[in-house]
Amino acid sequence: MTAPQDAAVPPGAQAAPQDVRVGVIGVGRMGADHVERLSQRTKGARVSVLSDYARETAEKVSATAPGSRVVDTWQEVVAAEDVDAVLIASPGQFHREQVLACIDAGKPVLCEKPLAMNPADAFDVVRAEHEAGAQLVSLGFMRRFDAGYGQLKDALEAGELGTPLLLNCKHRNADVLPGFSDTHMVYDSAVHEIDAISFFLDEPATSVQTIVPRTTEKAPEGLHDPLLFVFRTASGTVVTDELWVSTNSGYEVRTELVGSKGAATVGQESGMVTTQQAGSRWGGSVPVDFRPRFIAAYDAEVQAWVAAVADGSNIAPRSATAWDGYVAAAVCEAAEQPLTADGTVDVTLQERPA
Repeated sequence: MTAPQDAAVPPGAQAAPQDVRVGVIGVGRMGADHVERLSQRTKGARVSVLSDYARETAEKVSATAPGSRVVDTWQEVVAAEDVDAVLIASPGQFHREQVLACIDAGKPVLCEKPLAMNPADAFDVVRAEHEAGAQLVSLGFMRRFDAGYGQLKDALEAGELGTPLLLNCKHRNADVLPGFSDTHMVYDSAVHEIDAISFFLDEPATSVQTIVPRTTEKAPEGLHDPLLFVFRTASGTVVTDELWVSTNSGYEVRTELVGSKGAATVGQESGMVTTQQAGSRWGGSVPVDFRPRFIAAYDAEVQAWVAAVADGSNIAPRSATAWDGYVAAAVCEAAEQPLTADGTVDVTLQERPA
């Protein structure tokens, strides 16, 4: 990306670096967090334009981002001359159309998951980006930028754990919003662990079995909670994902990799270690929701994206791509099927464009 220049640069002088001007689509809870992040904690970026279906909400959020302005439609955000890159935090059903518009406009985009609501629509984005001849799409799987995730990935790449044999994941929420269904268990919750398969193992799941244990009495009516998913990759690595979203306690994400040379676990935020007269115990606290747990990962993700846009690479190292978004959609579709039919379901993927 060539940053716009506000004034002519004298001959022989070097132009000062310009902030990446970010347009934000959707400024509800997640989008408002991103506006704050870009305005207060991200170097080399500023929010220039934003929109939301609720104009009043957009105006309130804009007031927290000096120099930003509000427009009526997301199309205006994408087309705006004072927008160099776009961050999408709108509801998932709008992501395909909005990302395609960014590709058509040649603007880098960071889109919160999901990339699309089904594999066919997600592959439309993969195809469009391929035809555009440039990688422009980053997908907001922020766990890739979590410190613990990074340490585990580094250990794998260094060969410290040997051959990956098992990947055990746990994902627990205190509660969920009204209307949360088994489908949401897959597409909103398990999707993060599904992306973790690609991230840690460098290969997608090829099959999945969904196991429905006895449901907790705390679960909303009609929701099967907890759920257990068992994935298998082409190389034979088995991945388990335990989802429990109505614990009535706190938000926890733990990941254990069992390798041929040893095992490693991340996500055990034990906090302070205390020693009592009656014996020793682990102390600490568990956050209520995902934002305190992953605030540093979100910050790192957005900062890395802004830096990639500024240097023209558009996609940060280890960031999830459009292809990763398509793979996640395809695996989610397969994972949902066993909820109504017993057995293991194969994952079907189209050929990846060169």
